[in-house]
Amino acid sequence: MPKALPVVDTSEPVCCSPVAAGPIDDDGALEIALRLKALADPVRVKLVSLLFSAEAGEVCGCDLAAAVALAESTVSHHLSQLRRAGMVESERRGMNVYHRPRRDSLVALCTVLDPNCCR
Repeated sequence: MPKALPVVDTSEPVCCSPVAAGPIDDDGALEIALRLKALADPVRVKLVSLLFSAEAGEVCGCDLAAAVALAESTVSHHLSQLRRAGMVESERRGMNVYHRPRRDSLVALCTVLDPNCCR
């Protein structure tokens, strides 16, 4: 039977010592790995890119589906993975769901990987 990963709250930005600062403990490594795993798909990387480049600061799921040429249900699945990792926020308005990036979460992940990044 496969070993189940422990449950880690990834809804908030990662906050542990930078990887470059020295050996990282198991919990910190798992917390970072789960967030990177959420980004380890080309469609998700493209979705995050589209969200960051949105002039309005948010994008309807239907527009994201058209932009990546996938069904809305598939895009919804990818966005739920990003939401669980704390990288995307979503808000339902009527029949549509609007998504926006959580910039603080991605900046925190960059900082944990390289403390000199983004400065």
